[in-house]
Amino acid sequence: MNVMDLLQGQLSEGFIDQLSQQIGGADRQATATAASGIMNTLMGALAKNASTPEGANSLANALDNDHDGSVLDNLMGILGGDTQPQNERALNGLGILNHILGDRQGSATDMISNMSGLNTSQTSSLMTVLAPVVMGFLGQQKRQQGLDVGGIASLLMNNVSSNSGSNPLMDMATRFLDQDGDGSVVDDILGGIGKKFLGNLFGGK
Repeated sequence: MNVMDLLQGQLSEGFIDQLSQQIGGADRQATATAASGIMNTLMGALAKNASTPEGANSLANALDNDHDGSVLDNLMGILGGDTQPQNERALNGLGILNHILGDRQGSATDMISNMSGLNTSQTSSLMTVLAPVVMGFLGQQKRQQGLDVGGIASLLMNNVSSNSGSNPLMDMATRFLDQDGDGSVVDDILGGIGKKFLGNLFGGK
């Protein structure tokens, strides 16, 4: 299962059209490109965060408490202001971005703007809208698959690994998130602490 393909499936034509209008009548193709870049970047960052026990537990708690996936049931209505979610924290895009990207949020905005052609204000608005979608998707997967802390961490890490080399936007995201400067974050996520963490969870050494 390629979870990026499932996540990209949330970007219907109507949803992209609504996003384009919501960020000031932006070019539709530029909006679609930026949206894909944002989703790949956030999934890569979440995988990196979840490669430590503390990060994985924090993510699992957030999914359990605030992101059960119900936000995906009526995305168009929620974005249009016609429907209010039961949990307001589920739509707190700025808070989600702060937790996922921290002080790299501005750099991520610049990178995606340069890649897509949107201005930084449009990209920032789009990131705020899409962050709850990414978290809602992960919460949905956690619930549907019955994933525990290790399961959600493994799902994220495998997503980065399986898309590395075949998904240009994921490759762009992993270069941005790279810690050791070797051009890829995959070994940062799947090696070292991340490998030991998953090994301990699943009975390895």
